[in-house]
Amino acid sequence: MSSALLVPPPYDELRETEADVVVLRCEDPSVSFPVLLDAMGSMSAPVIVVSPRQDADTVVEVFRGGAGYLVEGDYCTCMLSSAVVAATVGHTSFSPVACAAIRDAARQLPPEHGRATERLRSLLSPRERQIMELLSTGLGAQEIGLRLTLSEKTVRNNLSNIYAKLDARGRTEAVLRWLGAASGVRV
Repeated sequence: MSSALLVPPPYDELRETEADVVVLRCEDPSVSFPVLLDAMGSMSAPVIVVSPRQDADTVVEVFRGGAGYLVEGDYCTCMLSSAVVAATVGHTSFSPVACAAIRDAARQLPPEHGRATERLRSLLSPRERQIMELLSTGLGAQEIGLRLTLSEKTVRNNLSNIYAKLDARGRTEAVLRWLGAASGVRV
């Protein structure tokens, strides 16, 4: 069975425990997240950041650090539970507002990023592009299936193909590449 650990500052208990997932609830991830990563040392548990901050710089910084991001008030307990379970198998989750923050950051990238992003997007079929548009808004496979009248299994199969085409390890990396926030860089 997987375990999650809610860690308050100064994160001393990390040294005494082994968790499958660390949930960091904080006001300012740009301050708390690096401190947490330092306190984790060699611990390799995935991190999910929960914060009221929703500015693009903060959200992108956390994503690039490899963590999931849920904006307070923008997720339900079911989404948090799914994020924890997904983290145990290497997937990173983010709430819709966090996705919107990444979209905002991607729009501000230089034009050459836009051309590279378009080349990357051209690798996908029209259906795969529809799925990526919905995935990048924070929807999961089940919700995408409902919107496109596809089975969840069909959506998951498409996502596997998309990840391979985009050379992405999972949802977050695929979305970052789709939005142009991580064109050729592994997150």
